[in-house]
Amino acid sequence: MTSEQVADRTADAGTAGQDGSGQGASEGYQRGLGNRQIQMIAIGGAIGTGLFLGAGKAIAKAGPSLILAYAIAGLVIFFIMRALGELLMYRPVSGSFSDYAREFLGPFWGYVTGWTYWLFWVVTGITEVTAAATYVHYWDKTIPQWLSALAFTVILYFANLISVKLFGELEFWFSMVKVTAIIGMILIGIGVLTIGFSDAGDTASVSNLWSHGGFFAGDDGIVSMLMTLQIVMFAFLAVELVGVTAGEAKDPKKTLPKAINTVPWRIAVFYIGALIIILSVVPWTAFEAGKSPFVEAFARIGLPAGAGIVNFVVLTAALSSCNSGMYSTGRMLRDLSLNGQGPKFLGVLTKRGLPLRGTTVSAALMLVGVWINYQWPGEAFNYVVSFATISGMWAWIMILIAQLRYRRKADRGELPQSEFRAPGAPWTSLFALAFIFMVIVLMGIDENSRVSLYCAPIWAAIMWVSYVILKKRNPKAFERKDYTVHASEVEKTH
Repeated sequence: MTSEQVADRTADAGTAGQDGSGQGASEGYQRGLGNRQIQMIAIGGAIGTGLFLGAGKAIAKAGPSLILAYAIAGLVIFFIMRALGELLMYRPVSGSFSDYAREFLGPFWGYVTGWTYWLFWVVTGITEVTAAATYVHYWDKTIPQWLSALAFTVILYFANLISVKLFGELEFWFSMVKVTAIIGMILIGIGVLTIGFSDAGDTASVSNLWSHGGFFAGDDGIVSMLMTLQIVMFAFLAVELVGVTAGEAKDPKKTLPKAINTVPWRIAVFYIGALIIILSVVPWTAFEAGKSPFVEAFARIGLPAGAGIVNFVVLTAALSSCNSGMYSTGRMLRDLSLNGQGPKFLGVLTKRGLPLRGTTVSAALMLVGVWINYQWPGEAFNYVVSFATISGMWAWIMILIAQLRYRRKADRGELPQSEFRAPGAPWTSLFALAFIFMVIVLMGIDENSRVSLYCAPIWAAIMWVSYVILKKRNPKAFERKDYTVHASEVEKTH
């Protein structure tokens, strides 16, 4: 038995059809995402509005120590991505996290993970289209916020219905805008620090990192830095999206490891590098919540167009996130449908290999964001953002637990070893799990973040009740499948 046959066997065993017969969740998709697009999807997933806007609040809270927070969290993100990479090389499927949770934890956990990740992207899509509509007001305040939200939702919806390749192209150029802006800021900042040009030349210095109250300059020192970790982790949400592309990547066993291995330098350059430069050019005491650190840096340097540049960048970042939501929600709904854990009609693909019905249902729910913008334009963002962080981190938890269980089975010879083993596992995965749970505890302590946790029990109750009802209607969809491949068969793969 070849390794491909083993992978096919486990895929068929792990993905039940509507009738429990076992249809592969990735069947029917077109592999239209090339290496260039996968790389940029991976880069774009790690750069969002959390950096361009959210970092201002975190800097004001923790000072320069925010750099350390991003470094530690970035290391944890790399551990998570390598755990995901190990699973993807074992069996690259479009169901990704929910499919692995279904195999290694059980049908109930796959059900919860699929629906939770779907909800995460629906909520994120509403949040981001709301944010995008507010950014348009920078250029023209006469345009109704709800109208901009409606236009963006409709445009991205139809773009996702044309082809997966167009989705990849949109993500490529959205990511290119973000990357160019950050690299431009870094190069200009280096010029200010070394040559001393611009209005900030006289005060810009690397010593700004420690000369205004010290490196741990927040009100509570190291504690202030720890309390920013939930903001930092929110900024990294969607980095796992590259896993959803596995079923449509042209050469997943080549492109996905390359994309995952770029995580360290992406974080080092785009987060740590950018913050070091910004906080060297502008003292951390100049930043405040609600204002972009990039705008402040451009203003200090004497580039009045900086605010407009950053506004355009965060607009593309928001549209990129919404575009990713349109893409991933359709795939998640189809995976649930094929496993009998979602409505049967959502499992159908178009002739172009696109989950039209799942994407349409998700886009229709995102239009709720348009209604929210119409009813409460000033408070819309706050109404829908609370659930995103905790639901996004749920996917990370499932990835890590699934990888730990997969590794144990592979080491016992029950499953083939992955071609992309996570270095340091299981210890790195256990460390990442402990870190995520610590962040959740910190969210409970922080009064402003606690609302995220209030939503979790409500959603858990909905999942449990719906699981009990669906299991009674279709017991086969929730039967534990046998994924074991005998050791003698595994030996034949080497």
